[in-house]
Amino acid sequence: MENEPQAAVGAECESPTPAQAPMTATEAWAKGKEIFLRLGPAGPMALIAASLPAIGTAILLVLLKKTEIAPWLQSHGAAGMALYIAGYVVLAGLALCNTYAPSLVGGFAFGVMKGGVGAVAGVSLAALAAYVGMRRISGDRVTTLVAEQPKWKAVMDALIGRSWARTLAVVTLVRFSSSPFAVTNLVFAATRVHPVIYIIGTVVGIAPRTLAAVAIGASLSQWDPNARSKWLIVAGIVVTLIVLGILGNIANQAVQKVTQNQTRKQP
Repeated sequence: MENEPQAAVGAECESPTPAQAPMTATEAWAKGKEIFLRLGPAGPMALIAASLPAIGTAILLVLLKKTEIAPWLQSHGAAGMALYIAGYVVLAGLALCNTYAPSLVGGFAFGVMKGGVGAVAGVSLAALAAYVGMRRISGDRVTTLVAEQPKWKAVMDALIGRSWARTLAVVTLVRFSSSPFAVTNLVFAATRVHPVIYIIGTVVGIAPRTLAAVAIGASLSQWDPNARSKWLIVAGIVVTLIVLGILGNIANQAVQKVTQNQTRKQP
């Protein structure tokens, strides 16, 4: 009987630490605002990269429908191709439109072969230009912020921090999916993915869907900026879901390891 109080005390001491209460809406807003401000110029750039391409693409499609830009490029041979690639770099590199519309133009104006070469060249140079610009804008702010959060750091390391082969695979998978071009440019630049890996993964990953858009443009007998293929849309959705599943699984495993390590360190 005398040991019962001691046993009770021991049980209390061995009881697990209560879980931390979830943040209120006000606390979550304050935390989000703090993170946004610490990102510096990268914060507004993220908002621009997420919203501007959709707006710019809608405007571009209207202009293409009301003007003879595509036929004009078609009639000017090498000069038209050079101007096309330059326009692709400016529009996609500055997040003024997505990559589908200019790829469609390339297919209609130059055919599958020449249009495919021009479109892949344009999207690759646009990705490189965006990487250089966004890396200068973001600096080390994102990596510094991530380093302060063990779970964020674990996820970043698991995806792009272990080896060049895994990083290349991740970049290629992301580009192969229907991920937003401008947003992924910013993410890869801000997290300081090696530029060589970034370019190789971008070219290999984004070429298939770029060439698919070029093929659709080349199949048009008359210019139609709204031309789309149902199979391409469905395939894009399926591939994106698969890629999200793969990357999500890697991220979850990384977070679980951090959580387990933190639990073991608790007294």
